[in-house]
Amino acid sequence: MADITAIILTKNEEANIQKCIRSIKPIVKRIVVVDSGSTDETVSIATGLGAQVLVNEMKPFLYAKQFLYGMEHAGIDTKWVFRIDADEELTEESAKEIETLCNENEDTDVNGIVVRFEVNFMGRAIRHGGVYPLRKLLLFKYGKGTIEDRCMDEHCILFEGRSVEVAHDSLHHDDKGLSAWIDKHNNYSTREMMDYFNSRGADAEEATGMQKLDSKARFKRFLRWKIYYRLPAGFRAYAYYFYRYYVRLGFLDGREGKIFCFMQAYWYRFLVDAKIYEARQGDGSSVLSRSE
Repeated sequence: MADITAIILTKNEEANIQKCIRSIKPIVKRIVVVDSGSTDETVSIATGLGAQVLVNEMKPFLYAKQFLYGMEHAGIDTKWVFRIDADEELTEESAKEIETLCNENEDTDVNGIVVRFEVNFMGRAIRHGGVYPLRKLLLFKYGKGTIEDRCMDEHCILFEGRSVEVAHDSLHHDDKGLSAWIDKHNNYSTREMMDYFNSRGADAEEATGMQKLDSKARFKRFLRWKIYYRLPAGFRAYAYYFYRYYVRLGFLDGREGKIFCFMQAYWYRFLVDAKIYEARQGDGSSVLSRSE
């Protein structure tokens, strides 16, 4: 076991929360679930598995602010903090590696750990299209890092020191089905639209937080804000699909890969553009007020 407090944000995650908690329980000292008013069995399942539950209903739900709430109210007294989503789980190999890295680096300048994920969509592992592996800095030493206070695409960042990457894959597998995926990405599209307006008229690097990220995350954010959003609305969704499906070989993931690339581009990315257009009709003022 390592000196870790894991924080999981939930709302109606009864389909996922058990496998998430069971995968991390052998290596962490404490599990804190921050729930945003679940109406299913999420809370009872989490408490039954030994997690502490904090309830903080938030509308609109902003991941970063909810995670910061958990950091503030959980009374963290461990060396490490572990941000993990309910639809993510460690494998036996990745759990052991994370445990070892945390124990070996308690007194080194390694203040963050990047976790690799294999994304599963509609029952199939997505290995192409630029998706695999999904890398996220999810563990950091308490007091040495935090999460960006953004509406969308929030990353954990370090104040100092360096990060290392886990070699073994973990799993990103949402068992709630396609309808839940659509609902979740509808929410995501609103949050990204809010970020879009929050970044207007400001220095792009400062507004998008690129200078705080590691090199890989910085490059991805550069592509999004410096290139993607400078393409014409509508066309950029097509360009995104073409890049993911053809250039990055998303077609090799079969029918599920086709659906995944299509939904990411022509549904989600186009929905963001549609909401940006809608907000511009009202000058975006109502959008900005909702993000505060």
